[in-house]
Amino acid sequence: MARHIRLRFLVAGFKLAVWISFICLAVMAPAMAATVSTQNWYYGMCDASAAVALNNDLFAVANDEDNSIRVYRAREAGLPVRSFNLSIFLGVESKRPETDLEGAAWLGDRIFWITSHGRNHEGKYRRNRHYFFATTWNEKGMRMAPVGKPYQDLLLDLLREPRLKPFKLTAASRLAPKLPGALNIEALCATPSQHLLIGFRNPIPQGRALIVPLLNPNDLLAGKPAQFGWPILLELGGLGIRDIGYWQGRYLIVAGSFDAQGESRLFQWGGGKAKPEPIVQVNLEGFNAEAVIIYPDHRWPFQLLSDDGTMEIDGVSCKKLPDPNQRRFRSVWVTPAKP
Repeated sequence: MARHIRLRFLVAGFKLAVWISFICLAVMAPAMAATVSTQNWYYGMCDASAAVALNNDLFAVANDEDNSIRVYRAREAGLPVRSFNLSIFLGVESKRPETDLEGAAWLGDRIFWITSHGRNHEGKYRRNRHYFFATTWNEKGMRMAPVGKPYQDLLLDLLREPRLKPFKLTAASRLAPKLPGALNIEALCATPSQHLLIGFRNPIPQGRALIVPLLNPNDLLAGKPAQFGWPILLELGGLGIRDIGYWQGRYLIVAGSFDAQGESRLFQWGGGKAKPEPIVQVNLEGFNAEAVIIYPDHRWPFQLLSDDGTMEIDGVSCKKLPDPNQRRFRSVWVTPAKP
């Protein structure tokens, strides 16, 4: 009899716990469900690597497999509405034309773009992977135009900077970008003080992500050497930086491993000595996040783009599809909880 009573109490307790869990999930579900929403595919390229919003309806994106910047409608799937090939402006070598564009950011009325500044996947030096330049966007004419001259001495400036000596960037710059301790730039972000933050996917000194402030970006377009602020090291769980955006008074960081293994993660960072905090409710499993887009209306959610170059479509890697119009990449919209 006593055993029967105890069993009834245990069953009742289990049912109560289940109901409490159900109620908690029901209360939490609307906020969590509103956190991430999927977006349709964009066509015409696979390797989305750097992007900026042009207005609340359009975004521009670079593909690290070619030198064209494409413009898409943010809320519509489909092919680009405009495309601008920058090969002639950049003066790329025709035999190896890929520049490996990796980061982009608005600063004033200019969009700044940066390449990886690293070796190719075989560890060979390629001049075309060393560019820092800017463009303007003509809203009325839907035209993108280059500004000034492309700058190709940024890596030399980084190697000469005394405050960066502890990170052994000279040795890092000689390694293939996905080897431990190599050099690979992937992020660019404007600050409220009108500087740019350069984010490194590699190296990750002592397991911390490296950011180098660039104080005079406009001077580089006139051929003047770069001036840097104090380097910043961030605890991102041993990950490097794939992109940075500034949204609602804080920085959003897309973090990933130096060798493209594992999943991307999202962090929010208040700048300065603030500790980055993971945005834990966002699950990016299977989504190769590489670019974050912040729209002019900051009440909007922000957008993440996926580098889908190696994703198989009908048994063929996306970047190897013979029809360029069938190549595609994905996006998601994210609305994190307010801090």
